[in-house]
Amino acid sequence: MGSRPYRRRLAWGAAALLAAGVAVPAAYAASDSGDASGQGAPAALSAGHGAKKAKNVILLIGDGMGDSEITLARDYTVGAAGRLNMDKFPLTGSYTTYSVDKNGKPDYVTDSAASGTGWATGQKTVNGRISKTPGTDKPMTTILELAQRNGLATGSVTTAELTDATPAVLASHATDRSCAGPADMKACPSDTVAKGGPGSIAEQSVNHKVDVLLGGGKARFDQKITEGRFKGGTVTQQAEKLGYQVVTDDKGLKNARPGKPVLGLFADGNVPVEWTGKAAAQGGTEPQRCVTSNPERKAGTPSLDDQTRKALQLLEAKQKGSGKGFFLQVEGASIDKRDHAADPCGQIGETAALDRAVKVARAYAAAHPDTLVITTADHAHTSQIVPLEATPPGLSSTLVTNEGGRLKVNYSTNTPGKAQEHTGTQVRIAAQGPQAERVLGVTDQTQLFTTIRSALTLR
Repeated sequence: MGSRPYRRRLAWGAAALLAAGVAVPAAYAASDSGDASGQGAPAALSAGHGAKKAKNVILLIGDGMGDSEITLARDYTVGAAGRLNMDKFPLTGSYTTYSVDKNGKPDYVTDSAASGTGWATGQKTVNGRISKTPGTDKPMTTILELAQRNGLATGSVTTAELTDATPAVLASHATDRSCAGPADMKACPSDTVAKGGPGSIAEQSVNHKVDVLLGGGKARFDQKITEGRFKGGTVTQQAEKLGYQVVTDDKGLKNARPGKPVLGLFADGNVPVEWTGKAAAQGGTEPQRCVTSNPERKAGTPSLDDQTRKALQLLEAKQKGSGKGFFLQVEGASIDKRDHAADPCGQIGETAALDRAVKVARAYAAAHPDTLVITTADHAHTSQIVPLEATPPGLSSTLVTNEGGRLKVNYSTNTPGKAQEHTGTQVRIAAQGPQAERVLGVTDQTQLFTTIRSALTLR
């Protein structure tokens, strides 16, 4: 799809919304539901956002955060009539998420590697592949690489391992998502340094000199490098030789200073989730309240919103006086992981954590209106809210919400005892700031790449 017809449709759609008036829900006119300046959708559209350039882009990804996952978190935390921070964007659309097979035919249920590749490169690929073509396995330029070429600062924050699929698509190219560290290269023989490849995802991430890398995966970065320039050392040592400040807790993160890139490794694997509770079970559970603390989460583990706030500070400081901005991706990864485990409390807590990061991003945009903020998901997932009297197949749990109601959630996309599966439905995308209107209607995941590239005028 060419960019000019797409722009004409957006311009026509925006004009139609403004002319009709009633086509835009009235709720958006309230300042609490509008953009960071208090504008609703009509004001946001009439503000000429489409003609403006964004200096900065903040992309927030809820892994596995389909409409069911958002609704479940909303119902539990702020009530059915309440609104999450991610509900308050002035402009909202949906996008499709399918991947492709090696011949380019649709694979209707994507994984995080293929979906992330979609927005990172603007191209579809096969499930499991990281920013490489579906048939020929060739690297594709990513939005982060383009941002770097254009002089922007870059950052990636996640609650997963930094080598997990969603962060990996920005700063690495791998035949298979499993090739996380130097000891994990079995599925990627042509990507090894010995074969002239770029090495593991961890090695590539630091070689890319991303300015801010925050998340889990310390064990991957502590693996020994067996080939190439940094042979004999660990990836963490490689990062230090490349000038990175390496931090492992909130104190270290607070003390990180601009001027050198920052690598934050806050867990050996995925960062432990914030909330706990009983997993869903066959036949259901007794009504339960979620426990909003997790003994497996070490003291000194920075929250996702704190990491986001620090990343913004570091990126802004790096660019001070340059006239150039930044690109930052923030991922709430374990919405997906707890959905796979049929763990409603873990899932809700991670959605709430991402929502606090959304609040940080929107507050930054309020002070810096040349910032485009986008929140979306890579794919939808399994959880469904069902009637209390229902006896659905699969796994279910009943929760007692903050407003005192009872809510039954069901997981039935795989046989009990196996990991629950993604679903192939379209997902929400919402935005505010320059060119935010590009998310309106039903688009495809690959068009998010075009939106960001256009907003930042990347060449």
